[in-house]
Amino acid sequence: MSTLRGACIIAQSGGPTAVINASTYGAIITAMKRREITRVLGAQNGIRGILDDNLIDLDKEEPYELELLKYTPSSALGSCRYKLKDPAEDDSDYKRILEIFMKYDVRYFFYNGGNDSMDTCNKISKYCLEHGYECRVMGIPKTIDNDLAETDHCPGYGSAAKYIATSIMEVYKDTHVYDIGTITVFEVMGRNAGWLAAASALAALKGCGPDLIYLPEVPFDFDRFYERLDYCYKRNHNCVVVVSEGIRDKDGRYIAEYASTLAQQKDSFGHAQLGGLAAYIADLVKKHTGAKVRGIELSLLQRCAAHCASQTDIDESFHAGRAAVEYAVEGFTDKMVGFQRIYSHDGQYRCDIKLIDLEKVANKEKFLPVDWINVTGDGVNEKFIDYALPLIKGTVNIPTDDGLPRYAKLRRIKATV
Repeated sequence: MSTLRGACIIAQSGGPTAVINASTYGAIITAMKRREITRVLGAQNGIRGILDDNLIDLDKEEPYELELLKYTPSSALGSCRYKLKDPAEDDSDYKRILEIFMKYDVRYFFYNGGNDSMDTCNKISKYCLEHGYECRVMGIPKTIDNDLAETDHCPGYGSAAKYIATSIMEVYKDTHVYDIGTITVFEVMGRNAGWLAAASALAALKGCGPDLIYLPEVPFDFDRFYERLDYCYKRNHNCVVVVSEGIRDKDGRYIAEYASTLAQQKDSFGHAQLGGLAAYIADLVKKHTGAKVRGIELSLLQRCAAHCASQTDIDESFHAGRAAVEYAVEGFTDKMVGFQRIYSHDGQYRCDIKLIDLEKVANKEKFLPVDWINVTGDGVNEKFIDYALPLIKGTVNIPTDDGLPRYAKLRRIKATV
């Protein structure tokens, strides 16, 4: 494949994770070492940063601050939720992107995001190709939801899963302090796929797991829920329930819609805005049982808890960013970096890189396999445990200052031609 020289732009999009910056750092540091890449630029706030010519010169950042990105939560370059229109209907954004690419001689574009970000990558890649501008476009995956198609798992999921399981264990201990019974309802993220809620089952390995887990893959039935809840509470005088924010009834209506107009609101990609489910179900449970009930919404903590990150997740996320650059320099384009699970002859887990066509990932979702859900539809089985357990391993030695985490502080020097 031909050698292509020019600048690169690295950008982040969508909801952050505890390790998204590890992927970005992997891409940055690798790009800086490649002679084919003449300049490393960062787009602030995703694709909006390109449209607004809001680019920073990452080559001018302090090396130590860049290295701290591996332990810094959220999106260090800023994020956005901006949907590019179909270029056949309106190509004004694409013309502007191409204008910026030409202005800075950008020949490599790396977009670190989820389903919708892969759609953006795919559209930009094809537009450049159709207009004769050679630019290699690579998607770097991230999402705590773990719902990207074609890849075994997603960077960010392992850390979120570890945080959820740990939090369940901690609260489980708290709920067993008093001699009176309590019921605790956890709300976990996951609009259409139950990977995050399922992660709470990992806490059961240490004897502190939830009694009931409800996933979007199984229709939620209140009568059946109350039956199972009553049985559990009567037997144990305690009950821990985990619900995915995206659970639906048999007609496909979000349970969150029963109590809130929030789910009627949509983001720029048409996704329902969910939340408040734990409080709603907790209120119903209190009326049903008369017990002491708490509703806990883990909310943003699931995606920003870098103090509870998985070292495996950090390492794999960094590797994803590095691989994206290496493959692009080799000549690949219009691909997303994906993960392939490998087990050695002694049963040890290993994660290998594979490339996936962007069009196979864009706007598609991967759901928890039905045969990983238990027969009663309110938990998961060993197949899920075996899948998730390797992803949460490894404790991170986070740099600190005065006992608090030391996060990256970027200079953000504006790029000029």
